[in-house]
Amino acid sequence: MELYGYPLKAKFNQPRPPPPKVPLAASSVTAGYKSRAPCQPDSFSTPWMPNSYYRAAALNPTLSPLTEDFPGLPPTKMVPFISERPCGAFSRHTLDDWHRSNMTNYKESETTRHNAERLRADLTRAIKDVYQQAKRTQGESTKNLGERVNDIEYWKSELCIELDAMIRETNSLMDMQKRLERALADTEGPFQVAHKCLLNREKRMGIDLVSDDVEKQLLTEIKIIRSCRERLQQCLDTVNAQLMCNKEARQELEKDLADKQMGHHIDSKCYQLKNSSRGIHFFKGVERIDATVSVPETWARFTDNNIFRSQSARAASAKLRASTESLLMGTADEMWRQFSKVNDAFTSRITEIANAKSKIQTHLAKTRQEIFQLETKIQVIQKTIRDKEVQLKVAQTRLDERTRRPNVELCRDAAQIRLVQEVNEINETLRNLHQCLRASEDMLQMLVRSKGVLEHDLVVKNNSLFIDQERCMGMRKSYPSTVQILGYV
Repeated sequence: MELYGYPLKAKFNQPRPPPPKVPLAASSVTAGYKSRAPCQPDSFSTPWMPNSYYRAAALNPTLSPLTEDFPGLPPTKMVPFISERPCGAFSRHTLDDWHRSNMTNYKESETTRHNAERLRADLTRAIKDVYQQAKRTQGESTKNLGERVNDIEYWKSELCIELDAMIRETNSLMDMQKRLERALADTEGPFQVAHKCLLNREKRMGIDLVSDDVEKQLLTEIKIIRSCRERLQQCLDTVNAQLMCNKEARQELEKDLADKQMGHHIDSKCYQLKNSSRGIHFFKGVERIDATVSVPETWARFTDNNIFRSQSARAASAKLRASTESLLMGTADEMWRQFSKVNDAFTSRITEIANAKSKIQTHLAKTRQEIFQLETKIQVIQKTIRDKEVQLKVAQTRLDERTRRPNVELCRDAAQIRLVQEVNEINETLRNLHQCLRASEDMLQMLVRSKGVLEHDLVVKNNSLFIDQERCMGMRKSYPSTVQILGYV
């Protein structure tokens, strides 16, 4: 048989044996009765009944002495005493107990109802007090929110006024910054012109590569322009720093104004909320969250400090604009005066180089004429030498042919002697002609070298004149005007 629904899944293969009929001792019966729960043999719906009970009941206890094969059961495994009653039922309570239990339940019910009535009266008074307290508290909160909205509107107007003034001042300073940048960019042209003039004059050749007054004035001009550029750059850096201060102050104002607008919007929305408004919800635990970072005093002081910082930045910006205007005027005048001095020095130097060039051209023309005449004489000498060499060839050929005469025909006759004398005379003449040719060629070389020196000197002068007159003065004609340096255009 299998018991379905039993938690321990106990199984029995045979019916449980009947209870033992052997009488037990009174003490054993009393102990077993008190330590064991009552048994209901016909009921299998007791989920607390362990399967060990059935294993113990299956044993057949005896009063005989214990043997080695069967030591017996421990006291906890002894079968409880079960008294036999009609129909196998057990009685737990008496009728008096039943009546007493009912009376107790009646009295508890009456007491509970009385307490409930008292509680309902207390709740009615408490609810009325809650409504009155809630209305009074909500009215005070609404009043405080309205005052807060008015405070925010006041500071918003102050921030807007200061923000407009800061924007105008920042725009004026930005215009001055652009003028400074243009002026600084315009000084780059004169600086590059002066620097290129120096570099071009370094391309002068030979003796013309001198340290003249033009070079000194150019170096002075470069020094002045560099000094002006440094002052303009420092002023521009100061203006940029001031612009950053203005922008920071403006950003603080804008941020504060944006916060004020957001706070005004939120507080206005909170001010207009009612119990019948839409969008109200429960936010559990929100009252325990303290996200505040300021109090009314620090809140007002924060905005007041922002306005004061903006006013200080505007005053410093206006003072800086005045000093920048004075600097632009001073640097433009200083650079223009030095520019005029350099141009005067260039004019004087160009005149000197033009005079030297004219004299060199005169000497070069005379030298070229002398070279032409000497070259003509050298050609005559060379032709004479060639003619004498032909005569020498003839005389030597005759002597060579006469050496082939046979035997006694090799006679030292007058013809032989004259041929020998002719060869010697021609050789002496050729030596003299060659000496004259070398002397003429040396003189020609000297004249050519002198010509080369004059031509080189003329090239040097032409190069110097071209550098000073064409390149340098040509570049200096494009010098920016005072209006451009001041940055008005």
